[in-house]
Amino acid sequence: MHITRYTDYSLRVLVYLAVSGDRLVTIQDVADAYDISKNHLMKVVHQLNLKGYIETVRGKNGGMRLRRQPSSINIGALVRDTEPDFNLVECFSENNQCCITPVCGLQSILKEALNAFLATLDAYTLADVARQPEQLQLLRLLQIS
Repeated sequence: MHITRYTDYSLRVLVYLAVSGDRLVTIQDVADAYDISKNHLMKVVHQLNLKGYIETVRGKNGGMRLRRQPSSINIGALVRDTEPDFNLVECFSENNQCCITPVCGLQSILKEALNAFLATLDAYTLADVARQPEQLQLLRLLQIS
């Protein structure tokens, strides 16, 4: 299984916000911390706001912060919200042209693996990712004062 850069950046934004507490953070802060494109992050942040993960405040002293507690943000739900599809192989898609699909045993194995992957992610929240023992190291690594 491979997650898209969009999902990766979504997770990074949420981790940054989780360790930042209630203070407002700018997109530039996150872009600088991870050395990633501000333009790409703007799209990610916009969608995270629309989906209710974060809130944004406009203006000179604006920024963003988590809308909910980290313990209520499920990693599996976030991945489902940000991934465009879970078509691991052609036979998972509507445009399946594989001639062995009706008798192939691989499809059910891959579905089982995908379900196990998502079930594992469902067992964790953002609070697990930004948990207390690592929080000080995250603050240092992300250069958050």
